[in-house]
Amino acid sequence: MLGRIEIRISGLGGQGVVLAGRILGEAAVYSGKNAVQIQSYGAEARGSAAKSEVIISDGKIGFPMVIKCDILIAMSPEAVEKNVKDLKEGGLLLIDNTTVKDTTKINARIFKIPATEMSKKMLGEKLYANIIMLGALIKITGIVNEKTIQKAIRSVFPDKFVTINMEAYKKGKELASKDEASSS
Repeated sequence: MLGRIEIRISGLGGQGVVLAGRILGEAAVYSGKNAVQIQSYGAEARGSAAKSEVIISDGKIGFPMVIKCDILIAMSPEAVEKNVKDLKEGGLLLIDNTTVKDTTKINARIFKIPATEMSKKMLGEKLYANIIMLGALIKITGIVNEKTIQKAIRSVFPDKFVTINMEAYKKGKELASKDEASSS
């Protein structure tokens, strides 16, 4: 990775988009990069629009907000609708295709990851979908290395939740591999 990468993780309050951004930012710092993470969400929080923006750079970060994202992760149809206009032409779009169905007319490299479906099916609850999406992002981009993302997951979660979140992360990597194979 060279230069500056702008990432927006978007969805609804309660989907863990802020937590995913925090983990990604920490992993970038552990990788020796500069990183900044900001978040915003609706007043009612759970169920309203939420986003986390992460900027990762080899150099100093003078302006800490995403202007045009290189990467957009969208975990709800509303997230696509609100944020796709801020994705750079030909950028990378990861969608949770459990919830997001229509991506027509979007000029991006699109990866469809059934994060919510797999979270419920494999891990018993949908709350791990955010970590599944992070796993997919890391597999597709290599934006941070394996060691640092795992260190960040361990630093954020209490010990009793580390194992299940590591499983979610690995499931995301696996799903990204399958999507790459099917889109080739």
